[in-house]
Amino acid sequence: MTTTTPTATTAGPVRTVSAATPARRRRGARRSTPLTIAMLAVLAYFLLPLFWLLIASTKSTQDLFNSFGLWFSHAPQFLTNVRQTFTQDDGVFVHWLLNTVLYAGVSAIGAALLAAAGGYGFAKFRFRGDRISFNLVLGAVMVPTTALAIPTYLLFAEAGLVNTPWAVVLPSLVNPFGLYLMRIYAQDAVPDSVLEAARIDGAGEARIFFRIALRLLAPGLVTVLLFTLVATWNNYFLPLIMLNDPDLYPVTVGLSSWAAQAQNGGAGASSDMLALVVTGSLVSIVPLVVAFLLLQRYWQSGLAAGGVKQ
Repeated sequence: MTTTTPTATTAGPVRTVSAATPARRRRGARRSTPLTIAMLAVLAYFLLPLFWLLIASTKSTQDLFNSFGLWFSHAPQFLTNVRQTFTQDDGVFVHWLLNTVLYAGVSAIGAALLAAAGGYGFAKFRFRGDRISFNLVLGAVMVPTTALAIPTYLLFAEAGLVNTPWAVVLPSLVNPFGLYLMRIYAQDAVPDSVLEAARIDGAGEARIFFRIALRLLAPGLVTVLLFTLVATWNNYFLPLIMLNDPDLYPVTVGLSSWAAQAQNGGAGASSDMLALVVTGSLVSIVPLVVAFLLLQRYWQSGLAAGGVKQ
């Protein structure tokens, strides 16, 4: 589209100014070949393990060692592997999967709510020692969770909580990074004017948080929930040292015990035990994929809202 704009002079001809459209600018944008190659390499780095897992779950234990790793064998048996995975040892895999859903679900919801409350408090209230307390939270982000596993075990042993679901859920509720993230998000997502208006109308602080602030913090809440869900779902070391009863195992520890049986030829081991471990690993990631697909719209809306200055 072109626009005709008369000039300020009387003798000169009328000049025509061409207005480039955004689409035309996008078509004229330069493409970086090295950047494209780098992005394809990163994509392959993340997708190749998943592709291998999908292919390997269709093979028997013998085919896992005798066939090419990134392609199907001559006799795929995916449905057979899935059926054997769910029926092995009287269906204990289903029990492990339900345990994992319980641990990860309760931990994710609880950690998200605690992080939202703590982050909202640090962002909107001033109290003695608030900066020191928040700096301690930042310091806790740098401490690896594996370094806290043994002290946590000793504390829970004194409290009599070892070998119970609380031994996995309670430590997962503490999320310093989630609290830091919610504090940063709450500073801009919850306007002070809205809080003052609610206080003038007579609302208490608890009602303001649960009825107003929590709704405004929903995108950040979903982000912390997803992070905690993935971390607890994939947690291996903490349940390994806290739980002794196989009926309380999450799927990570349970599949590890199957792998140990396959390598050592222990009781209950079968010739296709390694194939069952691979198939169980594939099945165990399906709930995480579903969770991301269901919650990604809240996450994306939060990222978009944070990128626009009101």
